[in-house]
This record gives sequence, C-alpha cells and structure tokens, in this order.
Amino acid sequence: MPKIASKAKRLRIYIGEADQWKHRSLYHIIVEKAKELDMGGATVFRGLMGYGADKRMHTANILDLSSDLPVLVEIIDSEEYIEKLLPYLNEMLEKGLVTIDDVEVIKYGSKPPRS
Repeated sequence: MPKIASKAKRLRIYIGEADQWKHRSLYHIIVEKAKELDMGGATVFRGLMGYGADKRMHTANILDLSSDLPVLVEIIDSEEYIEKLLPYLNEMLEKGLVTIDDVEVIKYGSKPPRS
C-alpha cells in the first residue's frame, strides 16, 4: 500500500453536549461548517466523564446521569483550512476550550486493483 506522510494541524474543540448555537446542537453546527469549508474531515467524541472551568462534574454514570456530557470535536487539516474555521468558532463559542497543535499525518492508500 502506498504511504503518504505530511505535516498538518489538529484542532480540538472541547464543549458540552447540551451547548447550542442558534437553537441547534453546537457540535453539529461545527461539523457542518467544517464540511461547508471543504475541510478534510471532522469527528465528534462523546466523553464518559469530565469537568471544565465551572468545576461541575459531567458523567455518564447511571446514578448521576448528566444530560450535558463532555464532547470533543476533532479536525485535522492544513493550517490554511484550520485558520478558515477559527472566525466561525469565535462567533459560535460562548464557553469551551480550543487547542491547536502540530501533527504528522500518515495516510495509507488502498491497494491497486487486481487485473
């Protein structure tokens, strides 16, 4: 399989599952905006437990079931594309945490078709 390595940026957006923007799920809107901007892809992870700046515990434990579990939206793309999304995040996010770091991307291509 062909292997392609390159440098990229990883954007992580830590928010709550109940966070909304314009009466819609914030994580959903972020992923839609990333797609609209033709970014390489986005993944949403739902956390089992966590807390943020407010120190309030959010957990999936059945005895303390939270309706606002931690959510992580992760996008890996070029710096150029990450920069395109940031102004929208500035508008949408009232609270949360955004991190950007360098990553090395290794893509494995599919096998060439058999003749």
